[in-house]
Amino acid sequence: MKTEVRSFFDTVRPAIDSALDQLLPAETISPADLHRAMRYSVLAGGKRLRPALCVAAYSIYHEDYRPILPVASALEMAHTYSLIHDDLPAMDDDDFRRGMPSCHKKFGEAMAILAGDALLTLAFETVAACTQFDASRLNAAIVRLAGALGTREGMIAGQVCDLAAEGQALSAIELESIHRAKTGALLSTSVWLGGWLGGAATAELDALLQFGRKIGLAFQVVDDVLDETESREVLGKTAGKDRERGKATYPALLGIDQSRRHVRDLTEQARECIRPLGQRAALLVGISEFLETRAN
Repeated sequence: MKTEVRSFFDTVRPAIDSALDQLLPAETISPADLHRAMRYSVLAGGKRLRPALCVAAYSIYHEDYRPILPVASALEMAHTYSLIHDDLPAMDDDDFRRGMPSCHKKFGEAMAILAGDALLTLAFETVAACTQFDASRLNAAIVRLAGALGTREGMIAGQVCDLAAEGQALSAIELESIHRAKTGALLSTSVWLGGWLGGAATAELDALLQFGRKIGLAFQVVDDVLDETESREVLGKTAGKDRERGKATYPALLGIDQSRRHVRDLTEQARECIRPLGQRAALLVGISEFLETRAN
């Protein structure tokens, strides 16, 4: 990872973690078991990629990124809710997440479901409660976030299609459609929110959205590759689960080498989208390069 991007992550990740620590209910507040489960899953670590992309896009327009931290934190809450539910026996049935027992293994299935529900609710409460941004602009941000998580072209739609596709032979177009919703929608919205709340002009906002869409798809392809090539210790979750469940993945469709080439193509396309932003978008370019190297 380039020095500038590493420095960004070294600075921003602790700031996001601190914001999350303050926004999440304390373990001592009733219902304590629920709040322990929420904090356990959110504060277990992770790349903080979605909030980092949000902060990086906002930083194009403002040197002080502190006003966007609650929104960035809400993105991580929403992402963690999806991970908790993904790991449940009725979904992907995984006993590990981020190198630790999954939420349902630690607290039981019922509490895990409620912890996920509570994190999604808190995510929207957190965005709605922001006072740093104009109300109409914040309202549009809430609508965009809801769409990214929803049933039309959002995460839930992608999850439903992903489950339905298990054991099926899909075309490249069908697989891309699943991944764009399942993973890409929230990632691209993370970039869009940073630009939108930062005050990006229409053309620049569209460029950021297109960048996010390319990066979101590339990230899922990388995830597919790593599931095939890395161990549980490296992944922090059970390796080989996609193949075991007959999941629709890029390695299954294209093979490992061609999947890696696809990642390179997507990240280059992503960088081309924000080339007009010049040096101001250096952090986003650096993040795309970091994602690209994860597949190799």
